[in-house]
Amino acid sequence: MLDKQQLEWFETCTQIDGVSGHERSVAHYLKNEYEKMGFDVITDQLGSIVCHKPSSKENAPKVMILGHMDEVGFLVKDITDTGVLKLHPVGGWFSQTLLAHRIRVTTRHGKVYQGAIGSIPPHMLTPEKRNKPMQIEDMIADVGAVSKEEIKAWGIQIGDMVVLEGSFTQLADGDRYLSKAFDNRYGCVMGLDLMRDLKDKDLPFDLYVGASVQEEVGLRGAQTITQLIQPDYAIVLDCSPANDAVDTTSLGKLGAGILVRMIDGNFIANKDLIYELVDTCVKHDIKHQYYVSAGGTDAGIVHKSNGGVPTVTCCIVARNIHTSSSIMDSNDYQSAKKAISLMLLERNWE
Repeated sequence: MLDKQQLEWFETCTQIDGVSGHERSVAHYLKNEYEKMGFDVITDQLGSIVCHKPSSKENAPKVMILGHMDEVGFLVKDITDTGVLKLHPVGGWFSQTLLAHRIRVTTRHGKVYQGAIGSIPPHMLTPEKRNKPMQIEDMIADVGAVSKEEIKAWGIQIGDMVVLEGSFTQLADGDRYLSKAFDNRYGCVMGLDLMRDLKDKDLPFDLYVGASVQEEVGLRGAQTITQLIQPDYAIVLDCSPANDAVDTTSLGKLGAGILVRMIDGNFIANKDLIYELVDTCVKHDIKHQYYVSAGGTDAGIVHKSNGGVPTVTCCIVARNIHTSSSIMDSNDYQSAKKAISLMLLERNWE
């Protein structure tokens, strides 16, 4: 179960809209939360943000813990004469998850318009079209306008952010939660939570904790923030797909703990650090599960930065990621938090 502060962070963070390239509101929220705890904040010119907790130890190693703040979504690609919007996907989408979903469109001045992705009733479709998935380029977003001129009068323009609505809900008053954007507001919340616990401890390392921009479109923010911080050691936080709803033999099970992510599409875990993670979990009876992924995380860039950075991922899984209805288990979150904290506090930093 999440505590009151964790619940507040998750509900607020997941409901802020921030697709890749439009993360400013998420960054503003994180900045305020870090500064309320008394930390200095560092940003790069792409928009990534970290807070800094210096060590009293001279020449202490630099540790960076990094999530990413962007979520998958869309940009307005075109405006039709009838006042509906065409969409350009940002991040990975499966078109069959989209029709009839409610959306929010945010203008450059912060005005938000609600609407829906249009869906043609099945009895108005030919049998051929009913059996063929509609592609994103053929979909429309309807915000209730009657013309292109009305859309423009409202301040909506090409390039504005479009996000699927997905409220934050506790399921059956239990340990599982439903929301948009657990990928990767999990990492944003975990960063805040770790700093809450570590803020009054004198650590033998300089600690940098925060979130990158534009992970979903190529790990771009991770590159610039890692070059800026130049860490000696990195932990990457992300939310990966759970595949257990039907196939109980698959990798990635909800409630089975932190991921021991051995290899993915752009990263092979540092062996010393992945063994440290496993040893910590075994020693303290922390739930953990082995995981292999065809996808990737910011670790793919972080570990290749500068002269190379020893890096490990500390991820959890959620069902239905890259939709408006992802489901996470708070026990996985607590397992990950405990493992990360103990790895940091019990490690020999000499």
